[in-house]
Amino acid sequence: MSVPRNLILALALTLAAAAAAESPALTENPAIERIWLTHQTHAPDRIVVSWEGPAEGTAVVEFGNDTALAQRKTGPGSGGIRHVEIPAAPPGESLYYRIRCGESVSGVHRVIAREEDEVRVAVIADTGFAERPWADAVARERPHLLLSAGDHVEALHRGKPVAPEDTSAFGRFVDQAPQLFRATPWMPLLGNHDREIRPRGARPPADAVYDIEATAFRAFFALPGEEWHWHFDIPAFGVRFLALDLSHLTDMGTTWQSCHPYDRQSVQFQWYRRISEQSRQPFLVTLYNEQNARVRGLEGGDWGRMLLRGSLAITGYGYFAERAQVGPVAFYNTSVNGLETPYPDPKSELLRREDSFVLLTFRKSPERLRVQLKNLSGATLDEQHFSPRPLPEKPGE
Repeated sequence: MSVPRNLILALALTLAAAAAAESPALTENPAIERIWLTHQTHAPDRIVVSWEGPAEGTAVVEFGNDTALAQRKTGPGSGGIRHVEIPAAPPGESLYYRIRCGESVSGVHRVIAREEDEVRVAVIADTGFAERPWADAVARERPHLLLSAGDHVEALHRGKPVAPEDTSAFGRFVDQAPQLFRATPWMPLLGNHDREIRPRGARPPADAVYDIEATAFRAFFALPGEEWHWHFDIPAFGVRFLALDLSHLTDMGTTWQSCHPYDRQSVQFQWYRRISEQSRQPFLVTLYNEQNARVRGLEGGDWGRMLLRGSLAITGYGYFAERAQVGPVAFYNTSVNGLETPYPDPKSELLRREDSFVLLTFRKSPERLRVQLKNLSGATLDEQHFSPRPLPEKPGE
């Protein structure tokens, strides 16, 4: 006797429902979305893949020169923020990667490929105060490296004191430009707001407003050396970048103090003097988050004399676009919150009340550097070309 088709279909649906009731529901693994790349060595041959994910589970980065991801690297233990260092792709080759952590998995992402004859470096500042989107303008330039001149977040707190270990503000910052930070290694430096753990107020309070040690910043970003200051080289293009911890220097010695000491006996002064004397790179670029003219005058002008050993300096102290010139050395101010009434450097040669970022393009054969101050529409506000700097004498020569 044949069974009607509608009866068979009804029976099948009944059995499927019974099986589903007895078995746990199948769900997709949650994706890892918040990802950022940095360098924690002094050269670009290795990349740190960082993310926020589940506190439990082995951290694994799968990577390779195509989407087959033939290699893998396992990272350390548990914790919400993970850092796993992998080899970077050689110039001209691609690097793809994916993250696995416990039951979570990311998509496959591609790092902007390094080039044989050109490297592009973008410098941004004051993203914590940006009033309009900035990431697309930077991404259009396809930078191989992204640097900062400070103040990535408005503050670590939201009106009430937070623990120095609270990294949530930096997580929100990465969420501003997820595609950019997944594809481009990013090396920030400290501004005062990047360590602000309680509201500043109208006058210095009883307790310190800033975490001088920048605990959250150093936990979130994997950077070279002591991390609150660092240097980074791109040997193939003859450039060294030096990141200093200078911000709100007029507040030194109060509970508003927001950076490490800078006097002649300080760790920072001694480090910068030594490394600027010893650096033999044709191009030397210094970055910080303090007013250029003020830094040049520190310690009776000793800081200025050290800066003049380099090629250029970049700050994000003021909310405007500027280039000042002291002899052959250019001093830039850049900000993606460029809405403040400009106050010029005494040596200013270009001054604009406009959002901006700096694009540095290094080329080989012959060695040269083009520096463009660009607005968020892509227009060039200022363009300068630099030849290799005269190398300073080594101590004792």
